[in-house]
Amino acid sequence: MIRKLFGTDGVRGTANREPVTAETALKLAMAAGAHFTRGDHRHRVVIGKDTRLSGYMLEPALTAGFAAMGMDVTLVGPLPTPAIALLTRSMRADLGVVISASHNPFEDNGIKLFGPDGFKLSDAAEAEIERRMQEPALLAEPSRLGRVRRLDDAQGRYIEFVKSTFPKGMRLDGMKVVIDCANGAAYKVAPVVLWELGAEVVPIGVQPDGVNINRACGAVSPAAMQNAVRESHADFGIALDGDADRVIAVDERGELFDGDQLMALIARSWRDAELLRGNAIIATVMSNLGLERYLKQLSLALVRTPVGDRYVVERMRESGCNIGGEQSGHIILSDYTTTGDGLIAALQVLAMIMRSERPASEAGRPFQPLPQLLKNIRTTPDRAPLEAKSVQLAIRDGEARLGVGGRLLIRKSGTEPVIRIMADGEDEALFGCVVDAIADAIARAIQ
Repeated sequence: MIRKLFGTDGVRGTANREPVTAETALKLAMAAGAHFTRGDHRHRVVIGKDTRLSGYMLEPALTAGFAAMGMDVTLVGPLPTPAIALLTRSMRADLGVVISASHNPFEDNGIKLFGPDGFKLSDAAEAEIERRMQEPALLAEPSRLGRVRRLDDAQGRYIEFVKSTFPKGMRLDGMKVVIDCANGAAYKVAPVVLWELGAEVVPIGVQPDGVNINRACGAVSPAAMQNAVRESHADFGIALDGDADRVIAVDERGELFDGDQLMALIARSWRDAELLRGNAIIATVMSNLGLERYLKQLSLALVRTPVGDRYVVERMRESGCNIGGEQSGHIILSDYTTTGDGLIAALQVLAMIMRSERPASEAGRPFQPLPQLLKNIRTTPDRAPLEAKSVQLAIRDGEARLGVGGRLLIRKSGTEPVIRIMADGEDEALFGCVVDAIADAIARAIQ
C-alpha cells in the first residue's frame, strides 16, 4: 500500500487543515493504537510536543483516540523530539508521539510516531496505520479505557541523559555559549544542560508564545545567534530548530558550521579516539561534495541515502555505522540516540574544542565546502510538475551540461509543497545557470 498521509517525517501540513486536524489526529491515534496493541499488558503511549499554538488542539485529540483504544497516555509537554524517543524506550512504552512541524513556521504542525524501540516507524508500518484508518475502530470496553497522566519530571530525565553523553570529568568552565532554542521545544532544557556542565550561558529564543517558533531565530534563521555571539563575545554558538532534532553552530567569530561540517568534526574526533564504527558516516544526497572529499582524506567513506533522517538511521543500522545525518543539521549519534539530537551533537563538538584548548575557529572548520546552490519552487499538492516533458527535458539538459564536474538533484519535499533543486561542484556560474533553467521550467509547468 502506498502511503498518502505520511511524508518523509510523519504527518505534516497547515494546522486545522487536512490532514492536520483534530478529526484526523483522533483517527490516526485509534489506528496507531490498534496497530501497537499486542499482548495482554496495559499498553502505554508517550506524547510530547513543541510550543505551537495548535499543539493544544492536537494533543487532546490524540489523547482521546489512544484512550478510546485502551492505551494509557503519558503527557510530557514541550520537549525535544529525541527526548520522546528516549522516554518511549526507558518507560517501556508501546508508542511515542511528537506533535511538531520541526523547522516549519507556527502555522504548520505535524505528528511523528516512534515505535517501542525508540525508532521512527518504517514505511510499511505507516502504510498499515493508514490502512487501519479506513476501517471502523474496535474500541475498548468501558472498563478497559486508557488512563491519562502527566509526567512531571520528564524534563529532568532528559537533562540528565544529555549530560551523561558529555565526557566524564570534563566541564565547560570558562566557555561562554550562546544557545538559540528557536522559541521551541528545548527552550527550558537546553540552557540548563549547558549551565549545569559549567558554561556561561547566553540564552535566546526562549520566550515562546505559541506563534513565534522558528520566527527569525533557530537553526533555520541563524543570524540572531550569530549576532548574539559577536555582541556577547561568546566562544561558541548553538542554534536548534523548533523540536531540537537539528543543530547549526558558529565559532567565536560568528562563522557557521552546518551539519556537514559538524559531522566531519565529530567523525574526525571519534576516529582519533577509536570510537568511530564502520569507517564511514551516513549522509543524504544533499551533503556537500566537500564532505565526501574530506572523509576520503581520512580514509573514511561517505554513504549517501535519500533525504530524510529516518533513511539515514535505517542505513546506519544496516551498516553498523554510528555517525550519520543531514546537511541541515540532523545528526544521529547512535551510541546515544535513535534519532537526531541537536544538543547532544553540539556537546560532542564542544568536547572536541575543550580538548584542543584552541578557539572554535582554529579547532574546527575541517573542510571548505564546494559551491552549492539550493532553490525551492513552491507548488500545490495537486500538481506534479516533475512529470512535465518540458521539465524532464530541462533536467536532462542540465545533467549533460554539468557532466562529471558537478551534481544535480531535483526532488519533491516530503514535508511541504515544494520542489527542491540543488546543484554543487567546481563551476558555480555553470550550475547556477542550470538551476535557474530548471526552476523556470518548473514555474512554467505549474502556471
